[in-house]
Amino acid sequence: MTKLFLIGLIFISSGASSQSSTCFGSTANGSLKNGVELPGKGKNYVSYSTIARLAGRTYVHSAVKTIILNSYKNLQTSMPDTVFKYAETGFEDGGKFRPHKTHQNGLSVDFMTPVVNDKGVSVHLPTSPFNKFGYNIEFDSSGWFEEYRIDYNALASHIVELHKESKRLGFDLWRVIFDPELQPNLFTTKHAEYLKQNIQFSKKPSWVRHDEHYHVDFKIPCK
Repeated sequence: MTKLFLIGLIFISSGASSQSSTCFGSTANGSLKNGVELPGKGKNYVSYSTIARLAGRTYVHSAVKTIILNSYKNLQTSMPDTVFKYAETGFEDGGKFRPHKTHQNGLSVDFMTPVVNDKGVSVHLPTSPFNKFGYNIEFDSSGWFEEYRIDYNALASHIVELHKESKRLGFDLWRVIFDPELQPNLFTTKHAEYLKQNIQFSKKPSWVRHDEHYHVDFKIPCK
């Protein structure tokens, strides 16, 4: 009896985890059904905080999860020596996600800005409770914070992969929010034309700077 019960639990659990998500409303006023959690780490990426994951702050729409993981997998081939880190996403059921004004329906994701150290090696931007999990970091106008320098090629490559994977699944990116003062550096990379033709970037400064992270809103139909 116990064995059959355990098998039943496994079956139910696996069935629930394979369900597709449904988003409702907008990123600023919405909710999410069957949200899925992003993995804590992969071969070329990590979460910004184990504490935040345990607090349930890394859930997204199931399609968004597929897009993100496929993008990281593609980057393993195109940029094998580059590492990435994702940040805040949302709650399993969506809804208000303080201190953010959006992130309510599973379609908003923050990614920490890719960086290299003073030796030019790709490393993770440090994120801990002592710097508000990275959100308290401020880059200067040259793209430096202490010994870390923004890797604009990696940032551009990631955005391109997110867009390509979104389109491949029949979706799109709605917008990318990144500090307008630093944006021009993205258009000096090899992906400049692709970004100009396919990505809608924020033109005005947001209520927070968005230099240590970039915010991506995915365009997926919601009820």
